[in-house]
Amino acid sequence: MQLDYNSILLALGFSGLCLAMTTAGLWFSARAERFMMTWAVGILIVVGNIFVYDYYVRSPSLALGMFVLPSLICGFAVIHAAALQFRERPRPFQLPFLIAAIFSGFALVSLSFGYDGAGFLAQNLGSATLLLLTAGVYWRGRAEMPVYLTTLAVLYAACGLSFGICAFVLMADGHMVLGHAPGNWAENLNILVSIIGMSGVGAITLSLTQTRLALRHRQDAETDPLTGLMNRRALFARYDHRRLGAFVAVVAFDLDNFKHINDSYGHAVGDDVLCLFAGIMRGNSRPADQVVRLGGEEFALVMPRILPEKAESVAEKIRAELAAGLIQTDMGPLRCTVSAGIAFGTEEGSSFEDVLRRADQALYEAKRDGRNRIATGGWRAAG
Repeated sequence: MQLDYNSILLALGFSGLCLAMTTAGLWFSARAERFMMTWAVGILIVVGNIFVYDYYVRSPSLALGMFVLPSLICGFAVIHAAALQFRERPRPFQLPFLIAAIFSGFALVSLSFGYDGAGFLAQNLGSATLLLLTAGVYWRGRAEMPVYLTTLAVLYAACGLSFGICAFVLMADGHMVLGHAPGNWAENLNILVSIIGMSGVGAITLSLTQTRLALRHRQDAETDPLTGLMNRRALFARYDHRRLGAFVAVVAFDLDNFKHINDSYGHAVGDDVLCLFAGIMRGNSRPADQVVRLGGEEFALVMPRILPEKAESVAEKIRAELAAGLIQTDMGPLRCTVSAGIAFGTEEGSSFEDVLRRADQALYEAKRDGRNRIATGGWRAAG
């Protein structure tokens, strides 16, 4: 049974147009997601192709064919570029446009010599290639959001395979001169798969972007903007209701004479010192550790599953690395130091607030004893 091409194509085109407009509206409220606008442009190109193809089905002509064949390939090329942008790949347009140029060029040359069947074959092969590559991009990045990206990969792959089947049927029939739009079971299947697949792609892409924006806003709210470390709010949100055991260490750091650095060298140099120390802390922490800027010149390092001697060794290494470094300023080289206090949880479990308070007490002890040193708060004697 032949499908009613006109009504189905127009319905697909209008749904794609609404989807593109919705996507563009979302992009204006979240311009950091650049891939969304690129994706919307790709959808608009595909939608334009659908409306022109509807005329081509009813009144085939060389002029319409010259637009219909390459425009669909170019639309999928832009959609593939959007996927590369989503994964933050460099030069996302280079490969998609190269593929589009190859297949579009072959299609246009075939049309110009009267082989419209070969032109449609190139269109289907180009579309299949770009859609399958797009599926591969999302599949390889599925670890970020497994459900969303796996589903996107499956839907793009299904659409790509449907275009591949169209190409296979054209090759099997062997008719390189048609004089009209192809009409066979593979074309019917391609339309149905495209309606289902691209509608699903649109809905998931919008949901994916909203979820990604929410996660990004949450991350921004939990991150210190200067150093990129976790901030105080995020630290307490993570540990406020936990009990810290005997092998969880909290190290409180405070940069020595930081007010003097700001007053004498300026706040820009002070910011450089903060960023330098944040980098030293990162470089000496494990993946499971939490590196935090509590505020001002105060920092903390939370280390789970660690022995007291190891915790003291890490804190000492951080202290020594900062003391050995120099910051070049307009007033000459600047050497900075830091003091630290270490506290541990208990076997019965201690609140995070209590352990941090004891680490602060040890820190004040290090300050009183001359700064640029580590104080253990007496846990050695307790051990």
